[in-house]
Amino acid sequence: MSFRIQPAAPARPNRCQLFGPGSRPAIFEKMAGSAADVINLDLEDSVAPDDKPEARRNIIQAIGDIDWGKKTLSVRINGLDTPYWYRDVVDLLEQASDRIDQIMIPKVGCAGDIYAVDALVTAVERAKGRAKPIKFEVIIESAAGIAHVEEIAAASPRMEAMSLGAADFAASMGMQTTGIGGTQENYYMIREGAKYWSDPWHWAQAAIVAACRTHGVLPVDGPFGDFSDDEGFRAQARRSATLGMVGKWAIHPKQVAIANEVFTPSEEAVSEAREILAAMEKAKAEGLGATVYKGRLVDIASIKQAEVIVAQAELIASS
Repeated sequence: MSFRIQPAAPARPNRCQLFGPGSRPAIFEKMAGSAADVINLDLEDSVAPDDKPEARRNIIQAIGDIDWGKKTLSVRINGLDTPYWYRDVVDLLEQASDRIDQIMIPKVGCAGDIYAVDALVTAVERAKGRAKPIKFEVIIESAAGIAHVEEIAAASPRMEAMSLGAADFAASMGMQTTGIGGTQENYYMIREGAKYWSDPWHWAQAAIVAACRTHGVLPVDGPFGDFSDDEGFRAQARRSATLGMVGKWAIHPKQVAIANEVFTPSEEAVSEAREILAAMEKAKAEGLGATVYKGRLVDIASIKQAEVIVAQAELIASS
């Protein structure tokens, strides 16, 4: 273990983030009543330019008027390369209630982007006397973003979560695909005449997880575009969970249940983790640093792995 202790990520459920455009206030109540852990009200890609001022007003009103329960409430602002983002920040923090928890910053390319938003947020908070500091979540959507992913994760104490935005990321990287996440038809290998499809997003996801875990930020998988493909969504969510991501976006309400299922440790997994912890406690009492559990070696590292699963289950159960 490094001398520098790895900080813990925020202790809150983040299995599913449900998105909805700010230009459709009629769906806000349904979003609030969903099983998603995080609600993302959107001012960016899902809102047409002419509709952005009205969408902003809709969201500001809804933040205070709707009962969001215990959900984390987030608003995705417009990108820093647009003329909209500063007004998003100023109006939200000057006019919305303290119920808003965080803002999502899209298309982040470097730590300087976070600094710019942080400076504006801090100024408005001080001017308005807001008692609840706004947190940040960001989306990695470009070659620059993935190249600077660790400095972005460390850019501000407001940082809470980081997601991969597959579509814009693919465009920035020059990838030959129009799919949003999931398996890509031409990204395959051949062995003994048979095709095997691998995951083109794996390396970027792994880089995000490593940066987030290094700096105490929640790593989250982004959207899966084909919401008619439940099994494709489930497969990608399982790959993401295995890599260490804590949740996934839902761009359609039907994806919420699948995300919650995948990112909630199963009863079998939790039971096995507890048994491993018990086996290691017995081994330690006998002066041993390792033991055998169900025919396989378990040791001190196994304790850490099991503790992750148990902690996830207990966090979700208590929320």
